[in-house]
Amino acid sequence: MKFICEGVLLSDAAITVSKACASKTTTPILECIKMTAQNDGVTLVAYDGELSIQKKIQADVLEEGEICVNGRFFSDFIVKVSEMTVSVSTGEKGLEISYGDSRSFMQVLPAAEFPALKNEEGDDYFEIKESDFKTLIAKTVFCCATDESRPILKGCLLEAGDGKLRATALDGYRMAKAECPANGSGSLKIVCPARTLTEISRMLEGGEELLRVGVAKNMLSLTVKDTVLNSRLYTGEFVKSDKIFPAEFKTTVTLSRAELTESVERAIVLIRGDKNNLVLFDIGGGSVKITANSEIGNVSETVKAKISGDELRIAMNGKFLLDALKALDEEEIVISFNSPVSPFTLENAEKKDNACLILPVRTTA
Repeated sequence: MKFICEGVLLSDAAITVSKACASKTTTPILECIKMTAQNDGVTLVAYDGELSIQKKIQADVLEEGEICVNGRFFSDFIVKVSEMTVSVSTGEKGLEISYGDSRSFMQVLPAAEFPALKNEEGDDYFEIKESDFKTLIAKTVFCCATDESRPILKGCLLEAGDGKLRATALDGYRMAKAECPANGSGSLKIVCPARTLTEISRMLEGGEELLRVGVAKNMLSLTVKDTVLNSRLYTGEFVKSDKIFPAEFKTTVTLSRAELTESVERAIVLIRGDKNNLVLFDIGGGSVKITANSEIGNVSETVKAKISGDELRIAMNGKFLLDALKALDEEEIVISFNSPVSPFTLENAEKKDNACLILPVRTTA
């Protein structure tokens, strides 16, 4: 194999596909990027057993062939020569990378060891604007679980139908849901890994282009320009979340999202590292008093608010609160409460296309 291409093209492709390289595995080939030089281009692909990303770039192919190289080391190295024209070839020492008057070598593995990948194209799909899908992901994926106790909660429930795509994510302590316009083949319900959605978001530029997402045999697939992503979907019954959001509340608070966000960010500085990142709200008298205490110091601030209902004192995880605030996008938001030990919700004051629910922290005070 031998090809010549612009370093910036190779670097961009290597960085993109390396996101699908396995990081902790006893199978070295899954840590690799497979490069195939053929006709007028080079195709790079990585696969970790769940997610695969493939990208093709233009190149002057002098000798066709394919080889596998460690994805993390290769992508990190190519970035350092991205401003040059590079020549990549295979030889007795492995992979030879020539740039300017210099050359370097990397160990390789046979391409025959790389898993065979199939791009399944089924009849099920949904179509959505790139900007809408990117926003939908940002508003929900942060609530997906990260531990293995309930694997399906490491994914986000996506439901397509009636001209909309609805997303739901929860980890046992908080929950986020959002919706946006989408069309498709009909009713569709899947659980997509959070990691896959994060990589999709990185691929999307967020324009008005229409993105087609296909589903076949428990696999999700999509193409963005010269990049193809395929991912396994989670199987099993997702938590029934329809009745988790309370139907009514005893206390509602309307206030500036920016002011509250800035106050919580300052509080978190001093409670960083504490187990619960505990922030306390005292609601009443036309304001919300925000306090946080730790061995480092304490914060006590007041944010003006429009309050309807009972006065309330409630404790919560400051990081969870901040994540939810960043998922909203209007200047004014509404936070709704029932009691110091009941879940509370956050949503935009006007547009009700997304909302977050958080469990409070029980305290002895």
